[in-house]
Amino acid sequence: MSSVPDPFNVAGLQNAPILLRTEHISKSFGAVTALKDVSIQLRKGEVLALVGDNGAGKSTFIKVLCGFHPPDSGTIEWEGKPLHLKSPLDARQHGIETVYQDLALVNDLTVYHNMFLGREKIIRFAGVVPFTDNGGMKRQTRDHLNRLGINLPSVSSLVRQLSGGQRQSIAVARSMQTAPKLLIMDEPLAALGVREGGLVLDLIQNLRRQRETSIILIVHNYNQVFEVCDRINFLHTGEIVLDRSTADTTEEELIRIVKSGLGRSAVAQAIASAGGL
Repeated sequence: MSSVPDPFNVAGLQNAPILLRTEHISKSFGAVTALKDVSIQLRKGEVLALVGDNGAGKSTFIKVLCGFHPPDSGTIEWEGKPLHLKSPLDARQHGIETVYQDLALVNDLTVYHNMFLGREKIIRFAGVVPFTDNGGMKRQTRDHLNRLGINLPSVSSLVRQLSGGQRQSIAVARSMQTAPKLLIMDEPLAALGVREGGLVLDLIQNLRRQRETSIILIVHNYNQVFEVCDRINFLHTGEIVLDRSTADTTEEELIRIVKSGLGRSAVAQAIASAGGL
């Protein structure tokens, strides 16, 4: 994937309003502490990579942000106001959409039926007899995919006929139909090959250029982080130990800190002793 010039410069992003801020979020399950004192901020139009080893707390934190788990302590601010999420539906109504690894697509339905799943368009013949408006759903699906830069053979294709990258793109496109303010993507590149992953990276880069939706991207491949993300938060044993702009660090430096297994204070000391990353 070739690098794409970013029309939204660093200064402009730094001056963008803060969409989401969490302060001192903690969450435990019995004797297991999944999150401790997690504080992040996300600006409008920013793409934030959330990285960390398995068991670091990434999935738990995402479930707190999408209303699935209430935090034990800490606060969430949304557009400068306190936010108390009661459910995933509550999060969705505030403009927070999440695309999980299972995608929640129906393989035996067409692309356009998946796009309108659960909210099918209905027209009435003679104002009385209801019919599914397949033509209208096809047109709207094509227009929506075109706006996102997603190319498919046909919106009438069954989802099972699509590649992994195309399916991931459809799941993202469906989430984007509501014009969310925040899109959370849980490892969208997992189990995808280079070519299929490239399709998803192109889609994320296209969303990034538009700067209309903030994105939190859980990803393990650090090379991909530097392709499409503005900032990195490294989560280690339930706490954020590193918060850096991708412009201020490199993949090699990130890997060195990740492999160190250091906590927050030790990472800060290592950065200071090295003269900053």
